[in-house]
Amino acid sequence: MRASKASGLHQKVNTCDPHVALIISLEIGEKPFKTFPEVDSAHATRVYESGMERLHAFHQRDDPADLAEALLILRRAVECTTDNHEHRPLMLLNLGIALNMRSNLTGSLSDLSEAIALQKKAIALTAEAHPVMLTNLGLALGSRFEHTGERSDLDESISMQRRAVDGTPRDDVNLPSMLTNLGFALKGLFEQTGTLSAISEAISSQERAVALTPRGNASLPFILNYLGSSFECRFERTGDLSDISGAISAYQKAVNLSPRGDKELPPRLADVGSSFHRYFERTGDLSHIEEAIEAKRKAAKLIPQGSPDQYAILSNLGISLRFRFGRTGELTDINEAIALQREARDSTPEGHAKYPILLNNLGLSLRSRFDRTGDLSDISEAIAGQQKAVGVTPRKHPELPTLLNDLGVSLNCRFERTGEVADISEAISVQRKAVDITAENHADLPSRLTSLGSSLSRRFERTGELPDIAEAISVQKRGIELTPTDHASLIVMFNDLGNSYTFSFEQTRNISDINESIKAYKKVVDLTPEGHPNVPSQLANLGRSLSSRSEQTKDISGVSEAISVQQRALKLSPPGYSAIPGIHSNLAFSFRRRFSWGKTDADLGEAIFHYQAAATSPSGSPHVKLTAATAWARLLRRYSPHSPKTLHAFDVAIGLITLIAGLEQTVRSRYTQLQSTSGLALEAAAAAFTADRADKALEWLEQGRCHVWNQLSNLRTPLEGLQIRNGTLAQIIREVSKQLETAGSSRGQRDINMRISEKVIVEDEAHAHLKLAKRWNDLLGEARAIPGFDNFLKPIPCATLLENLPESGPVVVINLDEGRCDAIALLVGVGEPFHIHLPNFSVETASMYRADLNSQLESWHLRVREEEKSDGGRGIRSARIGRSGQLDLPVHRVLRGLWECVVKPILDALGISKAKNTPGEVLPRIWWCPTGPLSFLPLHAAGIYSHPNDAESTMDYVVSSYTPTVTAIIDRVKNCRAIDTKASGLFLTSQPSAPGASSIHGTTREVRTIFTKAKEHGVRALRLEGDEMSVDRCLESMLDFSSIHLACHGSQNAAEPLQSRFIFHRGALQLGTILKSDLKNADLAFLSACQTSTGDEKISDEAVHLAAGMLAAGYRRVVATMWSIGDQPAQEVATDFYDFILAHRKGDSGTTFDATLSAHALHHATQQLRHRLDNSEHSLLAWVPFVHFGY
Repeated sequence: MRASKASGLHQKVNTCDPHVALIISLEIGEKPFKTFPEVDSAHATRVYESGMERLHAFHQRDDPADLAEALLILRRAVECTTDNHEHRPLMLLNLGIALNMRSNLTGSLSDLSEAIALQKKAIALTAEAHPVMLTNLGLALGSRFEHTGERSDLDESISMQRRAVDGTPRDDVNLPSMLTNLGFALKGLFEQTGTLSAISEAISSQERAVALTPRGNASLPFILNYLGSSFECRFERTGDLSDISGAISAYQKAVNLSPRGDKELPPRLADVGSSFHRYFERTGDLSHIEEAIEAKRKAAKLIPQGSPDQYAILSNLGISLRFRFGRTGELTDINEAIALQREARDSTPEGHAKYPILLNNLGLSLRSRFDRTGDLSDISEAIAGQQKAVGVTPRKHPELPTLLNDLGVSLNCRFERTGEVADISEAISVQRKAVDITAENHADLPSRLTSLGSSLSRRFERTGELPDIAEAISVQKRGIELTPTDHASLIVMFNDLGNSYTFSFEQTRNISDINESIKAYKKVVDLTPEGHPNVPSQLANLGRSLSSRSEQTKDISGVSEAISVQQRALKLSPPGYSAIPGIHSNLAFSFRRRFSWGKTDADLGEAIFHYQAAATSPSGSPHVKLTAATAWARLLRRYSPHSPKTLHAFDVAIGLITLIAGLEQTVRSRYTQLQSTSGLALEAAAAAFTADRADKALEWLEQGRCHVWNQLSNLRTPLEGLQIRNGTLAQIIREVSKQLETAGSSRGQRDINMRISEKVIVEDEAHAHLKLAKRWNDLLGEARAIPGFDNFLKPIPCATLLENLPESGPVVVINLDEGRCDAIALLVGVGEPFHIHLPNFSVETASMYRADLNSQLESWHLRVREEEKSDGGRGIRSARIGRSGQLDLPVHRVLRGLWECVVKPILDALGISKAKNTPGEVLPRIWWCPTGPLSFLPLHAAGIYSHPNDAESTMDYVVSSYTPTVTAIIDRVKNCRAIDTKASGLFLTSQPSAPGASSIHGTTREVRTIFTKAKEHGVRALRLEGDEMSVDRCLESMLDFSSIHLACHGSQNAAEPLQSRFIFHRGALQLGTILKSDLKNADLAFLSACQTSTGDEKISDEAVHLAAGMLAAGYRRVVATMWSIGDQPAQEVATDFYDFILAHRKGDSGTTFDATLSAHALHHATQQLRHRLDNSEHSLLAWVPFVHFGY
């Protein structure tokens, strides 16, 4: 937004400004009026003269009361006359002028329309219309055009003013004003139609006005300012430097002619600054932006506080500072720009006509800072403001298309950073609206088409939907076709078209696409003047496409050309340029491609160097840097597997994961982002094993897996130590952590179909969330500054992980990578991780086993918990669980393979032998922490079942538990607190007939049996069945009882894990709701529901299941299921489980319930069921799904 060329002058009469109505006196007399017999001429004339005196008084004093009185009197004079009165035309004309003045003050369209009608009638009553009458009518018509956009008003305005000019002698004192006004109207026509002849005629008229105006005339600065505006307007269309030079010259002359203290001096200085700004945009010459800022600073200094022009001058100074920042990267510039534009926004009432523009300008500056720093709070605030700007702008306002388009660009920008598909879909939606409400011949239509095309191509890059890229190319081509061949904006248009063809090629591999891309990029380079700040990114794009084509054509000269172009791009990039990581990364890719053909060490070295430079760049997109870091690490792993540099590269890559899935995002968004990093921690760990660094492998597996649960754990970390050192800080951290947890799980999601007001609320929530995340990081910095807290909530080093291991058995982490499989055993008293290589197992084998197991589960319908059928199965419906002669079926093969290649080698390495089954023998515990596809396989049940004579399994050696991470189990060891005896007890519920779910009446019998046994042993217990229990009652009971048994349907939500839920008769209890509860005494959660430990294949290492969620909620131990459970087996396992725990109660237990032996209890219960069945596939599927998590 620029300062108005004559800001405020359209609201009042000013004889120094030519662009105002000219009041005609009674002595006009140059042109004869039609004459009629007089009717009470003297009285009407006296009234009229009295009205004119008040109008002249308003002209002198700017007092609206004078204008109101003038209107009243002039209207009375008109009423006193008829059309045959001698002065009737003058009375009508000046009443019209007065109404036009009031319209300028109030914005009244009805006043304006009446003014036009009166002036037209005045002209009709005149034998030959006076030029002043014609010019006044033209001005009124022009004003109405500005209100309504009605093209016929503009055309008639120009026609009237041309007639006025043509009918005025060269020496007439009013001719310069008329020429200036005609020029202003022609400029409006150009802005409406883009017709160059209109703006050229405008400039010609205004140059003539300047030539006819004496140097000392007070109107000359105004005329010069209008001339400058027209030159600037034509420059925006043509990019012709002579035009912007003409604008600067005219504006500067207007400034030079303005005396010190002139109230018009600040806006004129602002116009000088804006024209220099335009010059800079065209040339990239820093001296021009310096001139712009200097002039605008003077304007800001001179403008009186509270002046109507102040907001515009401050905001425009911010615009120039933003552009200088874009060139130099000096954060002080963009920070000042944002501060100025915030001041401009805050000092302007929300109802002000320009308020939306101020919001948008601030948004553009915030977006620029985001591009540099990657601070999501900036782009969030930008979008929130731009969304509000759109919301408060009337549907037919001429600025609305601009506001919609800029909002779309910001949403596109955030999408590139976060990958949120909702953002790019919303961007496309608002940009479509911008295009739809833009007139076909509007000068901005091509640029808006280009922006829409850019967003469509970005969405295609993410989703691969071919209709998006086809439409993107179509609208971008149309934008180019609508743009004059010499227009400066063609640079951006061809660049975006090149991007779209590039994305299309990457999907289709159609050689014509990459050829069109190169053609477009070369056009961009040719059109862009040397020294332009966008040259580096344009060369980088060209280089990327040349490299891609060389891959397709196998032309080594093509990749060499690409390297040359990309090196030039890098050389021309200023320090801090946000695109530098991308340029380095693309250059590395080109060197890598040439290395793949030529195998020269120099090319490999260059590829590694540039990937490293991209990954470690202080600025740029975290996604780009993570991609580069991953490529850097993989190259080193392949060609220098034992080099310390390989470990350094993976260290950088693992550290970048936190930046793409930070606390400022919703949980859903974090999981979406983490899909792109799935397997990276496993790959890094494999590299560490190759380098004989099991300690590093362990650290990376902890840091790079279960990212969201680790974040939640950090938010809930005990603060007793910090409380002692700084109680106030500890309390603030507690408060912020709770707010962050709530924001991450409950923040609203954007939806295209929302009302604008709802979208504003969503953006405000997002911005508040980002501020919380920023505050959290600041608080961590404060805590780490305290002596002894320098590692507070940082990734845990290996040595610390080894400090709080469980004493009853090892924790075994198993890593799966395409190249190797390894286990790390962590044992109490051993000062380092124990590495166990597993050469006979692989990712391919694990994936095959998972597919085989899934196939069997599907065939036996083991996906939902259902009511017991006549065949005896709640989940197994195709056949009874019984003895079978079929041996070595898929389930047998899977369990035998796991035993022979994974579990038995680990047990042998640890020296764990098979149980002797002697009375009182206690098996050792083992905690499995599998990764990748192994996370979905039953290690606890691995064994040989198809050959009775050789039968053995994991259960004959150890009592198995699972843990999502090592940290999860050591936290429970370290924070093993006594449970309040008042809360110790068992809460049970059965929900056999939840609405919308299959009936599971066996749960009622299951719960009643357990409840009866608990009561018989004196345990404090509560049973609520079916409709007896609401969600709130369940939560209350979870607070009141240390252990819970939920026999119901469970539903896992992989996209929104915190919305995974337990389904009751009277509602559903979401995991997110449980997590908000302060479960200080949580001990055991027995989840007698289906698939409560089944994760999501896309993010297998994030442990996205209810069992892990209940651990995160505070439960020390969880019994869950890997797949659907049969009704009868479920009851048997649950009954035997509680029998074991109750039988092992201490004599002084009273009413308490202690679940410490829950792992042994589940082991016992499943063994009991196993011994009642045979080793058929049916039988295995009945007992294998029961698993134990936690301590």
